[in-house]
Amino acid sequence: MIDRRKLLAALPAGMAALAAPARAEPTPAADGLHKQPWFHEGFLDLGEDLAEAAASGRHLMVLYEQAGCPYCRELHRVNFARPEISDYIAAHFLVVQLDLWGAREVTDFDGEALEERALAAKWFVNFTPTTILFDKANAGASDPRAAETFRMPGYLKPFHYLSSLEYVATGEHARQPFQRYLQDKFAELEAKGIDPDVW
Repeated sequence: MIDRRKLLAALPAGMAALAAPARAEPTPAADGLHKQPWFHEGFLDLGEDLAEAAASGRHLMVLYEQAGCPYCRELHRVNFARPEISDYIAAHFLVVQLDLWGAREVTDFDGEALEERALAAKWFVNFTPTTILFDKANAGASDPRAAETFRMPGYLKPFHYLSSLEYVATGEHARQPFQRYLQDKFAELEAKGIDPDVW
């Protein structure tokens, strides 16, 4: 079986550069965070955001980042530059970006209004980026722990990041643990002769 890395290694140096996907260098906004055109600009009321997402048939993603975070930059430069990921997010998730050290007021699912940094402490967000997914079925939850479906603390490579999104969007999180879901996905790809690019 030939995988992409072996194929690129076998190409002459100039050809390998042409075959590699171009990566745009993301530029941070005034607040130091990188932005995407599909980020939601709402009123930072998470219960309302989840209800809005559910009404449009989508789930809610809360993305915690911080200025100067190299892994946040990598999330935008690598993962979000891939159309299969950015298109999937835009189709299946309403995305709210929060700043780990930010002072904007956010209303939690339980109605408590607090600054972004205080919400991060309340939710035990210790790494950036941290991606937290909320199933649309949890709309109306008044407890953040009951609303949360899946969490990605830190940077995940594209294969695992997209798999995590699919895990929630397809409802597999209600049927099996994530590791079993990944094993099934690997087995399915292997049966088709596909070597997933997980690095």
